[in-house]
Amino acid sequence: MALRREPTARQMRLATELRRLREAAGLTSRQAAALLGVSPAQITHIESALAGVSETRLRRLASHYACTDGEFIDALVAMATDRTRGWWEEYRGLLPTSFLDLSELDHHGSFRRDVAVLFVPGLLQTEAYARAVFSSRIPVLTSDELELRVRHRMARQEIQIPYEVVIHEAALRIRVSDRPASRAQLIRLTELSEADHITLRVIPFDLDGFSRASSTMTYVGGPLPKLDTVVRDAPHGSVFIDAEAQLNAYRTRFRKVEAVALQPQQSRDFIHKLAEEL
Repeated sequence: MALRREPTARQMRLATELRRLREAAGLTSRQAAALLGVSPAQITHIESALAGVSETRLRRLASHYACTDGEFIDALVAMATDRTRGWWEEYRGLLPTSFLDLSELDHHGSFRRDVAVLFVPGLLQTEAYARAVFSSRIPVLTSDELELRVRHRMARQEIQIPYEVVIHEAALRIRVSDRPASRAQLIRLTELSEADHITLRVIPFDLDGFSRASSTMTYVGGPLPKLDTVVRDAPHGSVFIDAEAQLNAYRTRFRKVEAVALQPQQSRDFIHKLAEEL
């Protein structure tokens, strides 16, 4: 079977978890290969996501690694055997892979949490707002590239998983476009905040000494807490974080941000007032 040229983030996560299990068992890749009856190169390919792994082999590996967490093994099997060809695949080769990885992450997520500081989160953006954000990119996008990104962002908004979002007042006040577009975005936020699956809170400027709202964060729940993922923006693209210690830190960080933010109804009223000012 030909090796994958460009593994997805989900495939990489499965590979990472299998490597972690092997290392926790104190085995080398050569030893794991001997237990499975394959070449060391095949273990290397599986653990680098260049090759897939069958359910039978995955369960055998888990057994050899003395992993007794049945729920975790079942979750890994689901990842290994999933053949979903999501809507985002139509953009493969047209958009950077990070766009597709985010779509796949959302699709398989059990919940999502965002902290936004400078921009309204993509899942809540109007088309005009999204177009303005992408229009400011450097290097400048062609008209076709711009429209592809906007269309992809609008399609991502169809997910209906539980969504908790905390938005700093700065993101609500910064005008990425003109006054009408900014007002329309604020009105859209008040409408979306009424949705059953969305909980929206605002961090106002006059909150004293709150440095935890100084950076953005996206936290997506997996089938189990140990398979959660944090996404951070970086100059070269999105960074996916999955180390257990870091996940715990981001869980704590989000709850502290959430705890001091305005309550949902107060947040709705706050955004409505800002819209009226425009």
